[in-house]
Amino acid sequence: MPEGEFPDGYTPTERDLPVISRGDIPQAHTAPEGSPVPDGLGPLYVVGDVHGYLDELFAALAAQGLIDADGRWAAGNARLWFLGDFTDRGPDGIGVIDLVMRLSAEAAAAGGYCKALMGNHELLLLGAKRFSDTPVNSGAGTATFQAAWLLNGGQKNDMDRLQDVHLQWMARLDAVVEEDGHLLLHSDTTAYLEYGSTIEDVNETVHEILTRNDADECWDLFRKLTKRFAFRDEAGPQAVRELLSTYGGSRIVHGHSPIPYLLGEVGTEDGEDGDRPVVEGPHVYADGLAIAMDGGVTMAGKLLVVRLPLPN
Repeated sequence: MPEGEFPDGYTPTERDLPVISRGDIPQAHTAPEGSPVPDGLGPLYVVGDVHGYLDELFAALAAQGLIDADGRWAAGNARLWFLGDFTDRGPDGIGVIDLVMRLSAEAAAAGGYCKALMGNHELLLLGAKRFSDTPVNSGAGTATFQAAWLLNGGQKNDMDRLQDVHLQWMARLDAVVEEDGHLLLHSDTTAYLEYGSTIEDVNETVHEILTRNDADECWDLFRKLTKRFAFRDEAGPQAVRELLSTYGGSRIVHGHSPIPYLLGEVGTEDGEDGDRPVVEGPHVYADGLAIAMDGGVTMAGKLLVVRLPLPN
C-alpha cells in the first residue's frame, strides 16, 4: 500500500491524524443570508463529531446554555442538530446516544427540538452488530464490518451496552437536512448525490438500504459516506455548489473530517509535547460556502457546539 494511504473502509484514528503546531486556525467571519426562523422556534445550534466523549459534550452544551447543571434541556424552544458520529474511539458512545435521545424528548416538551444526523460511524456500528464477521465485497478484496469497526476505534464496552432501542434510533436517522439556509450533513463528500436528487429522496433511500439489511449494500453506503475532502481543494467550491443547487441552502455545514486534518498543516507525530491541535471554532472554507464542525476531539482538539448563522 502506498505510504500515506489507508485501507479501503478505514477512517484515520488519532495515531494517524497529523498534528498541527500551535497557532491560529482560520476562523469564521462571514454568515450567509439564512432563511427566516420558523414561527415558534428559537435559535439554531449544531454539534460536531462527539465520538464517545460524553464529559466534553456535557461541558460544551452547558457552555452554550443548552443544558443545566444536571444535564437537562435548558434551552426552551431552541433547535439543536447533531451532525453524527456519536460512538467509537471515545470512552462512552452509548452514554452519548442515551443523552441525545433524552434531550430529544426534553426539547420537544419545551417547544424546541434536538435531532441528529447519521454519520459513517453509525453505519459502521450498525453493520458490526448486524453482520459481524460476514465477508463483504470491499472493492479491494474481502472485508468485514467487525474488522472495520475495530480498525476505526470500535469500543467493546459500547457493543456490550448496545440495545435494540439504540439500533432502532440509529437506523432511523436522516442523512441530510436543510435548516435556515444551512445544508446539514455529516461527511464532506458529494456521494450523497448518488442516493437521490432531493433531501427526501436521499433520506428515504438510506433508510430503505438499512431496512433491506443486505451486507454488501450497507457496506457500499458506509464506504461512500466515509469519503472526505471533496470541498477542500481547488474544485471544492464547485462541489459544494453542486450539492447546494441540488438540495437547497446557501452553505454546507458538516462534520467528519477533523479541522486540523482538513487543513493539512502537519507537524510530527513524535513532536514536542506542545504540538497539539488548536481549534477555537468552526473552519469556514470553499469560498465561504462550507463550515467544518469536527474540532478533532479524538486528537485532543475541541468538541464544537455553535450557534448558526455564524457571527460576522
